[in-house]
Order: sequence, then structure tokens, then C-alpha cells
Amino acid sequence: MTRRALALLAAALAGSLAAAVPVLGHENRPGFLEMEEKSPGVYAFLWKAPSDGETEIHIAPVLPPGCALATPDGQQLTTSAILVRGTLHCEGGLAGRTIAIEGLESTATDVLVRVRHSDGRLESHLVGPASPSVTLGGSTTVSQRAASYLKLGVEHILMGIDHLLFVLGLLLIVSDRWMLVKTITSFTIAHSLTLAVATLGFASAPLPPLNAAIALSILFLGPEIVRVWRGETSFTIRHPWVVAFAFGLLHGFGFASGMTALGLPKAEIPLALLLFNVGVEIGQVFFVAVILLLERSFRTLEIRWPRWVEALPGYAVGSLGAYWTIQRTVMLFSEAR
Repeated sequence: MTRRALALLAAALAGSLAAAVPVLGHENRPGFLEMEEKSPGVYAFLWKAPSDGETEIHIAPVLPPGCALATPDGQQLTTSAILVRGTLHCEGGLAGRTIAIEGLESTATDVLVRVRHSDGRLESHLVGPASPSVTLGGSTTVSQRAASYLKLGVEHILMGIDHLLFVLGLLLIVSDRWMLVKTITSFTIAHSLTLAVATLGFASAPLPPLNAAIALSILFLGPEIVRVWRGETSFTIRHPWVVAFAFGLLHGFGFASGMTALGLPKAEIPLALLLFNVGVEIGQVFFVAVILLLERSFRTLEIRWPRWVEALPGYAVGSLGAYWTIQRTVMLFSEAR
């Protein structure tokens, strides 16, 4: 039984999700809400709603009663976020009050809420669709903030369908277990490098062309999967770890978009970077483990699939890669006009 059939469930799930909810094919960037107390009841306010020029996520913070926000500069649009800066006046402060993120329950996005009180206390909360509000007060520990970054990393890879399809394409090409370990490790090292470089501010990649390039990396694997079916060979089939490393550098910039969107203080970047990357690796290992467990289960049960079913995962990788490449390239040139 080939891995093509054994990966059917994952490929079909990825394909159906991508077709039903196109936004899942893009980066899953979190929102960010920061309030820093400058004087009693007066806060510097910063809101970042994720945006990549392809999809718009309609979420916004709902302030507690009795709080007034002044935004003299209005709303600013960047390539990765919609920014709102201003001054928040809350008589009596924010302690004990509830902040909600309107519209979050209908998305697959998280929002990191940070409050720095005038006495030096720092609290950080990760709110998501299941619980889109938080009651402020007190402070959070380093371990609690670390858990938030770890969770962000896991969700970023598991909701990044394009990244998972690339990994699935590698699984469909590589049959030898040792070569598979080598290939996945190469991909991990590569995206970890560019994740660190981009998060630390040494390099960056504009999102529209980056998204198109990531889609192209998935499309690239489609013909290679067909060559494996035909018993042919190529540089990619003989040395998949090289291709995984090269494209992993691109995917790392994609992962970094989830970190750079937060605009974290420099002192906290090393911890956030480490835990976010660990979270990404946990999500990636989980995905690969599920595929391998399916392989073993189908082999044990001796399930036989029709030929067209065996080919479906490979066509899902190639077809979705082609669709996203065309879609993102058209959007890229449309923005350039």
C-alpha cells in the first residue's frame, strides 16, 4: 500500500477546508491589543488587526463602559495589519474591567491582549474564538506568557493549510523512513533560520509576493509526485532534503508573519521566538505523526483503494498549489497597478 492512499484523509481534509474557507490558505496571523498606562486612568492604545491584502478579518476591540478612546491619526493600513493608535481614558483604570474582541468568534484568529500598568505590572492574555473576552487585573507570569506563545505557534502551523500541504507533498515523494527524517529536519532547520532572522528584524519579505512564492512551492511538488507514480526520478526525488531546505527558507518568512504582527518589546522577543518556533514544530510533528499512523493503520487493516482514490492526494497538492499560485499572482499584479 502506497503512502498516496494512506495520506488520503489528510489531503481530502486539507482540500475541503481550503475550498470551503479560502482564508485558511493564507497565514494565520494573530491580532494584537496593547494598552500602556501613562498616568492614572490614561493609557497609550495600540490595536493591530491582521491583514495581508487578500483577506480582511472583521474584528475590533470593545472597550469597557466608561472608557473613551481618542484616535487623532485615525486608522493606518500597512502590508500586514490595520493599525489604530490613540489615547484611552478609563476613570479608575482597567483593573477588574472586561475587554472583548467583536467578531472574533466567527474567525480562526487569536488576539494577544497586553496591559502594562503604571506600577510595572504586566499582564498578557491570549483570547480566541471560543473565549473572545478577558477580565483584566493583576499580572501574568513569564510561564503564562510563554504558554501563549507556544499555543500561537501550534495554531499557526495547524491553521496554515498551505504549509501542511507542502509537508504532505514531501511525504508523498519520500518513501524511505531515514530520508523522510532527513527531509523534515532540513525543512525545520530552514524555516527556523528565516523565522529567527525575520522576527529579530534582520530581514523581511513583503507578504503578497511571499504568499505567491509559498503557493508556487506547493505547485512545484505536484509534477514530482507524478514522477514518483511513474517510477521516474529527478533531483527532487533523489535529494528531497535539498528542496525542502530551499523552500523551507520561504516558509520561515511566512511563519514569521505571525510573530512580527505582534510588535513585541525587544526584551521579550527571544522568549517569544523560541516558544513560537517550538509550537510550530509540535504542530508539524503532530501532522506528520497522524499521516504515518494512518499509513500503519491502513496497512494493518489491508484496506484497498481504487486507483483514482490513490491518486487523489497528489492531485490535491498540485491542484491547490496551482490555484493559490494563480490567485496570489493575479492579486500581486493587481496591487502593483
